[in-house]
Amino acid sequence: MTTPDTARKLFQTAYESRYTWDKNFPGYSADVQVVQGAEVYTGQVRINHDMSIEVTRVSDQQVAEGIYTQLQDMVTHRQRIAFEESHGNHEFVLGERDNTDAVEILVKGNSIDSNYKIRDKQVCQVNRTMGRMAFVIDTYQSLDTGEGYIPISYQATFRNTQTNKVTSILKFEDTYEKIGNYYIMTKQVVQEYIDDKNTTNTDFNYSNIVLN
Repeated sequence: MTTPDTARKLFQTAYESRYTWDKNFPGYSADVQVVQGAEVYTGQVRINHDMSIEVTRVSDQQVAEGIYTQLQDMVTHRQRIAFEESHGNHEFVLGERDNTDAVEILVKGNSIDSNYKIRDKQVCQVNRTMGRMAFVIDTYQSLDTGEGYIPISYQATFRNTQTNKVTSILKFEDTYEKIGNYYIMTKQVVQEYIDDKNTTNTDFNYSNIVLN
C-alpha cells in the first residue's frame, strides 16, 4: 500500500466514522433560550428536512443571527455527504505521528489546503489558513452514539498569520440527546477568551424538541 493510499484511507475512515443524519431525517422544531451574562433571549428554531434553518421570535437581530450561525455549523457536521463527493478530487499526504499517537494528514484541495490530525479513527485536530486568519480546532472529547462520533468538547484558536498573534480562543461544550431515532443538540456553552481573559460566556439551550 502506498503512502498516499494510506493517508486517504485513514482520512476516509475518520470522515465516515462521524455521526450524521440519514436521508430520512425529518427535521425538528424547538424552543431556544440564549443566556449571555445577565441577558436572556428566547425564540423558536426549526431545522427542515432539507437542512434549511429558521430562527423566529427572537427580539434581538444580532442574537438571532448568532443562533442561526451556531445551528448552521452544527447542521453542516450532521449532513451526510459521500466521501467521494466531498474529497474525491483532493490529494492526501501522510505526515508525522505525534506523542499523543495522532497522525497528521495534509489534504490539498482546489481552493484551500488543510492539515488534520487523526487518532482512533476520529479527526482530533483541524488546522487551516485563510488569508490573514488561521485557526486550529482541537477536539478533546467525543460522544460515541453507536452510529458514529460527535465532538462534544473542543476549542477553536484563531491567530493573525502576519503577526502570529492569537486573536481569540473559543471553547465549546455540547450536549446531545437522542430524540426518536436521531441525536439532537440540546445545549451548547461557548466561552470566549481574548488575551487569556474570559470575556464572554454564552449558553444556547434547546427544549421542547419535536421531530417534524
